[in-house]
Amino acid sequence: MASFGAALDALPHPLLAYCRTGTRSVTLWSFWEARKRPMPEILAATKAAGYDMNGVARRLANGGQTPTDTGDAHFEVVIVGAGAGGISVAACLKSRKPQLNIAVIDPADIHYYQPGWTMVGGGIFDAKTTAKTMGSLIPRGVHWIKSAVAAFEPENNAVILDGCRVVKYDRLIVCPGLKLDWAKVEGLEETLGRNGVTSNYRYDLAPYTWELVQEMKSGRALFTQPPMPIKCAGAPQKAMYLSGDAWFRGGVLKDIDIQFMNAGGALFGVKDYVPALQEYVDKYGATLNFIHNLVSVDGPAKKAVFDVCKLDAEPSRVEAEFDMMHVCPPQTAPDFIRVSPLADAAGWVDVDQSTLRHQSYDNIWSLGDVMNAPNAKTAAAARKQAPTVADNIVADIAGGSAVAQYNCYGSCPLTVERGKIVLAEFGYGGALKPSFPRFLLDGTRPSRAAWFLKETLLPPIYWKAMLRGKEWMAKPERLKVAAGR
Repeated sequence: MASFGAALDALPHPLLAYCRTGTRSVTLWSFWEARKRPMPEILAATKAAGYDMNGVARRLANGGQTPTDTGDAHFEVVIVGAGAGGISVAACLKSRKPQLNIAVIDPADIHYYQPGWTMVGGGIFDAKTTAKTMGSLIPRGVHWIKSAVAAFEPENNAVILDGCRVVKYDRLIVCPGLKLDWAKVEGLEETLGRNGVTSNYRYDLAPYTWELVQEMKSGRALFTQPPMPIKCAGAPQKAMYLSGDAWFRGGVLKDIDIQFMNAGGALFGVKDYVPALQEYVDKYGATLNFIHNLVSVDGPAKKAVFDVCKLDAEPSRVEAEFDMMHVCPPQTAPDFIRVSPLADAAGWVDVDQSTLRHQSYDNIWSLGDVMNAPNAKTAAAARKQAPTVADNIVADIAGGSAVAQYNCYGSCPLTVERGKIVLAEFGYGGALKPSFPRFLLDGTRPSRAAWFLKETLLPPIYWKAMLRGKEWMAKPERLKVAAGR
């Protein structure tokens, strides 16, 4: 706040402060102005601008701490995050208990079908088909609180929002997704979207990926993958395969040097799928560079620097030139999760990996990318998790114990060429969990059936089934209780 206030005092006016909703900027202004203005004047000014700063007034009156013994609103269930997990679990709960008083907290105006961005980067989907307004997707009867979360006070069953507003809950579901940490790679943010640097991990950049692929006739293409965990662990190499396929079809592949720069030590974490993927690595002539972690990018010079950490050897740095580079950014839990009482030592929400209930707080659950169960961070995983959480919360409301368990399912449709996919489906420890009999669809081999599933069936299943609480092939498994309990 001191830096914000110093800027307010020193810079010429009028001064423009920017944040996604304006709430944080107005909050900081209110705190700073409270040193010299009466609070009624501040409240009147912020109200005229469309912001309620009564929470700031309460915090100042409470010695600088937001009081959470009472709140601005109370709900039976509060859901933090309106991504795939948040909207799905809200819909699942409403389908079970239509009268349940539920609120979803999320500041975003737009909801994205992120699994479609690989297809946008491969020239198959139009980016606009992967976005819908958030308001059109929030289930009917669910309150949408359009704000960002600042902190959790689980001892008082309270969520503190930007602007110091307080929302109280009986039960809490935490599913805000994860944070794409672009800033962790030096120089990356400055060059994204130009100088041949792109990423399918952003809605506005996926079309640029396809533009670069179409334009490239020769040169070097780098595809990077950071340390785990990341959302959709196969996405970095999906971009490589679809690009290689386009260059193969265009007759220019022989003039393009494809380099896969992977911070990990294997092509894919589940060994059963590696042979089929390796065939496509060989087909496209790609070079696999393991234990190469991207640390900096010089876009105008078209150079990237990687840390190489081999066993029994001192870490070293290598530089690679490029004509095109597709980057998968480092990923972490959001800041407000990592510093909260809900997080484990690594910063992820600490849950029982079967029931998805918090390990320390009995009225809190989590699902999606932000929790610490050792599953793949994919929309397919969230589709299985949402009904599990819904069943267990309904059981808890009725006074019972958990009744459902997450079966650790995750899926990664690996787009190895236009028209074929290796459908990786697996659980904890890399155990295979196929959805179809092998004679119908062998996920360890590339198939047109899996492509049809990805291209044609999965988008409407996402929009019209998953986000509406339709649990097609996602019914929760009954919790297995140990003998004698």
